[in-house]
Amino acid sequence: MSRFLAMLLDSAARSPRGMTTGEPKSPVRHTWPQVHATARRMAAALRDGTADHPGLDHGAAVGVLAGEPVSIAPAAQAVWLCGGSVTMLHQPTARTDLAAWAEDTVSVLRMIDARLVLLGAPFDALGPVLTERGIPFRTLDGLADGEGDIEPDADVASEDDTALLQLTSGSTAEPKAVRITHRNLFANLSGMVEASKLRVERDVMVSWLPLFHDMGMVGFLTVPMTTGLELVTVTPVDFLGRPLLWAELISKYGGTVTAAPNFAYAVLGRQLARAEEGSLDLSTLRIALNGAEPIDADAVEAFTSAGAKFGLRPESVLAAYGMAETALGVSFAPVETGLQVDTIDADQLESHRRAEPAGDAPARRFPRLGPPLPGIEARVVADDGRVLGERDVGVIQLRGESVTPGYLTVDGPVATQDADGWLDTGDEGYIADGDVVVCGRRKDVIIMGGRNIYPTDIERAAAAADDVRAGNTVAVRVLAGGEGGRHRETFTVAVESRKAGDAEAEQLIRKDVIGRVVSTVGVRPADVVVLGPGTLPKTPSGKLRRAATAELLRNRDR
Repeated sequence: MSRFLAMLLDSAARSPRGMTTGEPKSPVRHTWPQVHATARRMAAALRDGTADHPGLDHGAAVGVLAGEPVSIAPAAQAVWLCGGSVTMLHQPTARTDLAAWAEDTVSVLRMIDARLVLLGAPFDALGPVLTERGIPFRTLDGLADGEGDIEPDADVASEDDTALLQLTSGSTAEPKAVRITHRNLFANLSGMVEASKLRVERDVMVSWLPLFHDMGMVGFLTVPMTTGLELVTVTPVDFLGRPLLWAELISKYGGTVTAAPNFAYAVLGRQLARAEEGSLDLSTLRIALNGAEPIDADAVEAFTSAGAKFGLRPESVLAAYGMAETALGVSFAPVETGLQVDTIDADQLESHRRAEPAGDAPARRFPRLGPPLPGIEARVVADDGRVLGERDVGVIQLRGESVTPGYLTVDGPVATQDADGWLDTGDEGYIADGDVVVCGRRKDVIIMGGRNIYPTDIERAAAAADDVRAGNTVAVRVLAGGEGGRHRETFTVAVESRKAGDAEAEQLIRKDVIGRVVSTVGVRPADVVVLGPGTLPKTPSGKLRRAATAELLRNRDR
């Protein structure tokens, strides 16, 4: 029996709460029992099949390509009620090459052995593109219009059956999917609910997060749908079109829980600073979870300062560490404590791999990401596999029921755990008083003069330069040797600016970036490249891609 499905079916039958969609133009609320009733009709249609589409078998992988949460929620439930797994496919944008997207999508579907795509608004028009590639699909509207029904049963799946195949961020041309089992999903949902002290009778979740990303799909659709929490949700397009909408929804619905990557809080902070006092009420917000990318303490402070005139409490900020490999959450800072920052000695960190309190020495600041969620163990290991002690810096490893058993890749399944069940996260960090602290991705660390320099320090310094677009700076590691014949490892900084193409302006930007980087981290970049807006490669969820940026810069030099 699936404990995850048992929990979902319990809330589906009893919860009077539900999800509100369609803001700001045409808000509509559906209770979770109503969503479940639609899911049962869709599940019956999937089970029975049609003349063109055979019925869905137990364990079948189903791709979902839709943008509207009101359609995605019952569709995901329907697949689970048939014992299948859900894969949220990467969504094309207005600038996407549809031919390339279709080929990448074929690679993903082949990798997960999917036999069907569920297609919904606003991507209905892509049907012919899928047909041309021989990809079978059914429309969500068509499934929902069915008259059949299915008797839900938590025994349709076991604990070790696959519930989600979460595509990882990065190039869709080289896809990889994290296999999340029913056991993983139940354990992680339960741990997050406990750590964040969610209460059905009190909490209202507000989200604009994309549902093809784990923070949106797991945290702000699956969690409220499974536990019966009230949810108000819009699409990323709605947020990007008018970021203040996010705060308006919190104010209108008395939102208590929300989440986003750091860049979104920086954007909203600027909007709040310009908003008229008294126009919003953010006093109900008790959790503003910040995760999915490095947390900038300055951006958080700007957000809380701008929101103070609307009743926003700095204690509501909750720093979190998560990854698709644990379904979503790894560690949460304690609720109602705000952002806690560890200020450590830069030399001890970079030269001796120790996170000692800074005192009067040059310092680095890292958010404390709280203790591991219930059911997750965390440790830090050295390159030789030794388990390190308090404040020793090394690679973070995780173990517990939330941890995925493996990936699906184009070359077949790949296990993620060692013989003792430990997952190597690829992140460097340390443990401080039980809190997890992440310094950066191991593969991105820049080694110069015996120092380990984290690119986020360089990127934040560069982002402070005049005429550089906030959140659009990347520090790229350049290895010794290579085409340039360099004698030592170094780095290049790529920044976006609206003044790209103006030679004189670019020169001033380069000088400013170099000065700020040298002042902050004490090393000089080999080069500073100024690019136009929208040039830096990003993942479908909006994260900057360092490896792809390095490739972009190499191609520019050829």
